[in-house]
Amino acid sequence: MEHDFFQQVHQVVRLIPYGRVSSYGAIARYIGSVGASRMVGWALHKSGNNAEYTPAHRVLNRNGLLTGKAAFPGENTMQQLLESEGLTIVNNQVKDFEKYFWDPMELGDL
Repeated sequence: MEHDFFQQVHQVVRLIPYGRVSSYGAIARYIGSVGASRMVGWALHKSGNNAEYTPAHRVLNRNGLLTGKAAFPGENTMQQLLESEGLTIVNNQVKDFEKYFWDPMELGDL
């Protein structure tokens, strides 16, 4: 079951458009696992084991904070990746988070 959950998380995260961000909770809700935000984070932490690239840097906490940055190599890798996509980061938080937020619920069913 955990394997299927991880696959679903990775599949949704790969759909986040360039220059946009989502949250752990939004992804958990979309795959039908309300309350599993931390499990989404764990799945993304393990995404480096996949052959297919998963843009885990685009997933933040519900306030737009870069809470997953410790999972990336280097202290500022997550921030640098987001900035390379045009987002502004101030004090480990995406500026205008609501403007760049992408809700997977807009997709309908997977």
